[in-house]
Parts: sequence; structure tokens; C-alpha cells
Amino acid sequence: MSGFLAGLCVGVLPVLALGVWLGRRTARAKSLAGLGTPVEHATFETLHTASLAAPPLRAGLTEETARKSARKLRSLLGTDALCLTDRTGVLVWDGDGAHHRDEIMDRLAGALETGRGEAFRLTCDSLDCSVRWAVVAPLTVDDRVHGALVACAPRESAVLVRAAGEVARWVSVQLELADLDHSRTRLIEAEIKALRAQISPHFIFNSLAVIASFVRTDPERARELLLEFADFTRYSFRRHGDFTTLAEELHAIDHYLALVRARFGDRLSVTLQIAPEVLPVTLPFLCLQPLVENAVKHGLEGKAVSSGRCHIQITAQDAGAEALVVIEDDGAGMDPGLLRRILAREVSPSGGIGLSNVDDRLRQVYGDDYGLVIETATGAGMKITVRLPKYQPGVHSAGRPAGE
Repeated sequence: MSGFLAGLCVGVLPVLALGVWLGRRTARAKSLAGLGTPVEHATFETLHTASLAAPPLRAGLTEETARKSARKLRSLLGTDALCLTDRTGVLVWDGDGAHHRDEIMDRLAGALETGRGEAFRLTCDSLDCSVRWAVVAPLTVDDRVHGALVACAPRESAVLVRAAGEVARWVSVQLELADLDHSRTRLIEAEIKALRAQISPHFIFNSLAVIASFVRTDPERARELLLEFADFTRYSFRRHGDFTTLAEELHAIDHYLALVRARFGDRLSVTLQIAPEVLPVTLPFLCLQPLVENAVKHGLEGKAVSSGRCHIQITAQDAGAEALVVIEDDGAGMDPGLLRRILAREVSPSGGIGLSNVDDRLRQVYGDDYGLVIETATGAGMKITVRLPKYQPGVHSAGRPAGE
């Protein structure tokens, strides 16, 4: 009896040991899966794979973006092969059966024209080829077919037809977002061009006239102002980057104010209070300079010559997660109703383009909570407050190229 028990113990111990090992491995697997059910784990894996495939597609449909996303898309569908095409040819083939590329492109003509998917059997003489069937799902943005997603499998599958259609729709959404990103970039570029066009005729003429007035009477002063003018225009008309730093924008404003002070003399006084810790903060290019120009125009030029002086105060403070920039003048001010119409682009009086332009770009970059806050009334001056998040995804300065 004792021998039987001993044998039983010898037999049971390995089983217990195996049970403990499996228990530990299962617990580890569950911990990696977030202690969720198999369905929840599969959902997580699907979403994670989709999140990895999305960033390349947000740059549009090219050979490079197709190559970076194809493996993830094939993993989503669980197929033996997947290819992405544009309207002219295969951009990438991931998996088996790459020798079917020409056959698939021959069959794509109809789907690319009509925007309708189809499934068909592949012809192949190779016994080792694992793909015998293809599902074509067009990639459509704004009713225009950009290309197709083609999933290949060993056999016909109604589930794969539906799955390929859903994944293709998801890819199409990413491509549509890419189009919106490109449109936003083009809009920002157009807005900056509008500001540059506004700067050119008014400011350049007056600056050159002031410089010319010093050429004979004070050549050294004329030389200094010419350098200020060159630095300011170099910055204003640069062609790199949608963003800059607060330090660079304030540096350009300093050049601008030097030229303005040369024109108006002691009629204009400027006070700057800048916290050093906010100088590296990134902001949209040519975002503050138009506001300072507005302060000059409505603060000084808006007054009669006999009305005396104008004071402009520029402050930049650290406000935790934000930088707070305030530009204030004690000039002529503006009717609040007219200001609302300017910001809504219902009217465009001289000098109004800059305010609406900056307000629109701030909202596009940071959201509607970050538009301009303007306090003004007729004869009461104007105070413009700009809030800038210190850290915002996608907002970064490209830096200053060599030679600038």
C-alpha cells in the first residue's frame, strides 16, 4: 500500500508541477492582455494594429506610405497577401504571390472607374502559390477613386469580402484626413501670403522714405535703419516653416519698432516686459507682428498729429502650461461692433486683415478656445491678449537656416 501511494505521489507531482507552470504562464498572459477576455484582447490588438497603420496614411497615398502601412493592414485582415495601388500601378505588395501583380492591375480598370469592389479567382500555374482568390476594395475620397486595396487568399470567402471593404473604408478616411491636412497647410500659407501682401505696400514705402531722409543728414543712422529694414524683411518673407519661436518673433518686432520710431520720433514710446522662460515657446509664424502693427496704426496713426504721444506696452508672461502675451495701446481704439465684423470677415477696412488673419490661424492651430481676446472701445485704446500653449502636438519650429 505504501508502495502504491509512493507511486501515486511520483505520478502526481509532475502533473502538479505542470499545472503550476501553466498557471504562471496563463497569469502572465492575462497580465499582458490587461486581464481581459479573449474578445477584449482581440479588440485591443485590432485597435493597436490600426493605430500603427494610420500615421503613414495621414501623409497621403504614396509608395513610401503604402510600404509602411501594408504589413499592418494585412495583419488586420489576416490574409496571405495584400497590395495597395494608386490609379497607375501597384505601390506595394506584402506577402505571397507577387507574380499576380500584372493580372490584378488588368482587372482593376473597372473598379477604379466605377468605385465598386469586386472579387475574382486568380489564374496561376504555380503549385506552390498560396493565393488563388482576390478581393478588390476601392479607396475613395470625396467621390474620387485614388486607388485600391487588394486582399488575396487561398480560397473564396464572403467574410474577407466584407472585411476588405471595411478596412478600405478606414484607409479612405485616413486619406481624407491627409487631404484636410494638406488643405489646412495651403490655407495657412495663403494666410501668411495675405499678411506679407499687407506689409509690403504700406510699411516698406514708409520705411524706405524714412531711411532716404537720413541719407544726407545722418548717413550712419541711415545705415543702421537699412540693416534693421533688411533683418525685418528677411524674417517676414522667409519661406521655411509654419511656426517660429516667441524669441524670433519678438526679435522681428524689435526691428519693426526701430523703423517706426525713426518715423514718428518721440511721439511713440514702447515698453516691453518679457519673461525669459517663455522665449522658447513656439507659435504660428507672423502671429504677433501684425498685432503690433495694428497697435501702431490705431494707436498712433489713428490719432491726429496734434493729439500728442502714444504708448504701446508688450508683455509676455509665464502662465503655467501657457504663455500669455498682451499687446496694449492707448490710441484711438475701435467700435466693438466694427471689430466683431472685422473678425467675422464681414468687412475688411485698412489694417483689419491682420486681426482676422491671426485670429483664424490661432484657432486653426490650437482650437477655438485660443482665439484673440480683444478689449476696446472708441477713444479707449485697445488691448489684445494671446494665449499660447507651451506644448502642442504638431506645433514646433523648424529652426533658422544657415545664413539667416
